[in-house]
Amino acid sequence: MRSVRVRLLLIALLPMLVLMPLLLGLATWRWSEKTDGLLISKVNGDLTIADQYLARLTATSGELLDAVAQSIRFRSALTAGSTADFLAQEQARLGLDFLYLAGPEGRAGFSPADWPVLRGALHGQWQSAVDILDAAQLDALAPGLAARAAIPLVATEAALPTDRTAETRGMIIHSAAPVALPNGQTAVLAGGRLLNRNLDFIDTINALVYREQSLPEGSQGTATLFLEDVRISTNVRLFENVRALGTRVSAEVRGQVLGRGDVWLDRAFVVNDWYISAYEPILDSRGNRAGMLYVGFLETPFRQAKRSTVLTLGGAFLLIAAMSVPIFLQWAGRIFRPLEGMTQTIARVEQGDLAARNQPQKDGGEIARVAAHLDSLLDQLQERDRQLRGWGESLEAKVEERTADLREATRRLERTTERLIVSEKLAAVGEITASVAHEINNPVAVIQGNLDLARTVLGRHAEPVEEEFRLIDDQVYRISVIVSKLLQFARPEEYSGAAGLISPAEVVADCLVLTRHQIEATGIEAEAHLASTGQVRISRTELQQVIVNLILNAVQAMPGGGRLTLTAEDTPDGVLLAAEDTGTGIPADLLNRIFDPFFTTKQAQGTGLGLSISHQLVSRAGGRITVQSEPGQGTRFEIFLPSPAAA
Repeated sequence: MRSVRVRLLLIALLPMLVLMPLLLGLATWRWSEKTDGLLISKVNGDLTIADQYLARLTATSGELLDAVAQSIRFRSALTAGSTADFLAQEQARLGLDFLYLAGPEGRAGFSPADWPVLRGALHGQWQSAVDILDAAQLDALAPGLAARAAIPLVATEAALPTDRTAETRGMIIHSAAPVALPNGQTAVLAGGRLLNRNLDFIDTINALVYREQSLPEGSQGTATLFLEDVRISTNVRLFENVRALGTRVSAEVRGQVLGRGDVWLDRAFVVNDWYISAYEPILDSRGNRAGMLYVGFLETPFRQAKRSTVLTLGGAFLLIAAMSVPIFLQWAGRIFRPLEGMTQTIARVEQGDLAARNQPQKDGGEIARVAAHLDSLLDQLQERDRQLRGWGESLEAKVEERTADLREATRRLERTTERLIVSEKLAAVGEITASVAHEINNPVAVIQGNLDLARTVLGRHAEPVEEEFRLIDDQVYRISVIVSKLLQFARPEEYSGAAGLISPAEVVADCLVLTRHQIEATGIEAEAHLASTGQVRISRTELQQVIVNLILNAVQAMPGGGRLTLTAEDTPDGVLLAAEDTGTGIPADLLNRIFDPFFTTKQAQGTGLGLSISHQLVSRAGGRITVQSEPGQGTRFEIFLPSPAAA
């Protein structure tokens, strides 16, 4: 009797008092772990935005300096001997902290042999990077710059011990551009901006990363620029209105980011509280780890939310358990004694005695009827046991069949998901391309308008520079052609032509314009033999995407230069396009895999989707794409597109 009672009690209470707490605890733990993972993913994305902004600010500084170096006004100032006044005006206009012109030997403390930025400019290419200068070098660039850069160090919990009392070095955006002097020599126009105490810079990063309502109420986003482990620009506060300039990062973070060069993605103690943090090293022009870039947000609101959720769930469980356990106990007590006999019968059956029966009395009431029914069930059990053995064999075959169907459905779902991801990426690229093209059109129109005005105002006096005006006209026209091709790529519905018919030869010519910079930058000789006059039915954008992908693959296969040949010729059934390069080629064992999604031989440089997407686009248009390659000799891709009549 006692064993039956204990078992029934366990059956009644086990789900509520044991299994449910375990499941609740497991679910809470998994939820907390997933939440932490999402927070780390968010702060990693925030760090990417901040890093892109710093990289863009650095590149923009070099581009602006190169524009000044190549401007006609600067050349006029060089000829007239008014260089100092011109540079002072440009420094104020560009908001630079220093700007100077130096000869091939540089200037005191800034020899091209010691500074890669200056050395690169002397070789004819503008350069821009982050560099660290000591106090003497800062004052050599601009008097008083060292005083602006100096930051007293503040004792910080968990930081690496130091005897220094102040950070006297300065972190600058260091840019330089080549200048052709009237005597034929190449000089360097160098300039830059001090990042120490540059609060506008760090506040802009914080505004980009943590826009309004991007964090829950009570949390706060922060961003910081470090010179080594010292905060030189930050919106982290020591007090309400006092920024934590001069405080230092913890020794643990310093060791991982500055010591090993790894990115930190974890919670960290920042000045006076815990933050979900992301740190990455900043490299100077020599490739040394000069500092760190940090973004993060307060952990407290998320920790409080998790604690509140766990307490709420625990309280609800205890309340439900307190109300339901007495009811379960009462129900279990009603069936203890009548079920003891059936328990013994079941025990005998469990031991292998399938002939065991209850044989209840006829006037035993409801429990007797249950016992009789149990005997009947045991009779059926013997018969079902024999049947189940036969059914088990057939069931295994059916399970295998259903499993195969499920695997096929899973593969179709994965392919559909891949197509959706690719479509989203292509839509984003189209929007960005159209935006960039329209932004270029405005300054081009201003340049052309002012050039025409200059001709009108100068009249006959413009004749000595007529050749220069003509060159400017040619370059403006060239820019307009490139912008037109970009718009055509971004909004094909405005250029696609009637009934979706396009000329493949024209598309190939357009793609050469769009990829000219990549081709010329690697020293590749491009040839085009576009004899085709036929038309095919395919989206212009899709064909552009296929051709551009083949061109860029060929450029990446010829890093040291080579020859790229593009052809378009008519066939009786359609148009045959070919892209042939003299690059590294593709091994024979990989040729049958290059059209598989996510397969790439370019490691971190490729996604493995380019050729897969190209194959899908050409196949959807009724065409085919093939490849021939020999390692060390080059690769040839052929695209056949059927004519509308053949399709």
